[in-house]
Amino acid sequence: MSLSVIIRQEAEAEMAEAFRWYEDRVTGLGSEFLLAVGAVLEGVARNPRRYPVVHKTIRRALLRRFPYGVFFVPEPRRIVVLAVFHAKRNPRRWMKRV
Repeated sequence: MSLSVIIRQEAEAEMAEAFRWYEDRVTGLGSEFLLAVGAVLEGVARNPRRYPVVHKTIRRALLRRFPYGVFFVPEPRRIVVLAVFHAKRNPRRWMKRV
């Protein structure tokens, strides 16, 4: 059974920013980034406990091919995505969202 996935506004904005950045570099790369995010979200929805806890109750799933992590909180009936964050950025930015 897959849980529903709720993506917070900040995470949506991060995904859009990354999409634009990759798409500006190579046409189609932004779409590949979004496909990678989608694949990770499917895995998270199926089995959220597969991914490590990185801060209190927040877990992180890493994207393949792209240096991004999806930070999320599993709840009984849903997954709440807090951030889609580049690995080189300061983690304190997404930690403030908790």
